[in-house]
Amino acid sequence: MEIARHWRQRGARYRLEGQRSRSTGAVRFPAQPPALGEELNEWELVTLSGRGEIYSFSVIRQAPDGYDAFTPYPVALVRLAEGPLVSAQLTDCAEGDLAIGQSVEMATRLLVDGGADDVLVYGYKFRPTIQ
Repeated sequence: MEIARHWRQRGARYRLEGQRSRSTGAVRFPAQPPALGEELNEWELVTLSGRGEIYSFSVIRQAPDGYDAFTPYPVALVRLAEGPLVSAQLTDCAEGDLAIGQSVEMATRLLVDGGADDVLVYGYKFRPTIQ
């Protein structure tokens, strides 16, 4: 694993940091450097609420290398309350209980276990909203 890459992504992974346009109010996730010709201060850093709803979902039954231990696992497109559409793994739920439009919230969970000589990478997943 590349420790420097994970360090740069820590805001998005642990605090769900995105950006809000100062001129239009549009929100994007994850935070991005300014586009060519865009003013440096056009976008301000904002911590997103972590709440949203399932826009679409699927269940992964044949995982890519390194994720076999997690199968089967649900993944979803989550429409955040602030607007952006985020892809993420779902956790703390049964496959049969999932529905489009269901309320979800962000939860920090283990993403990758690199083994004894590598880093543990945590990040965001989504779970059904706890009432």
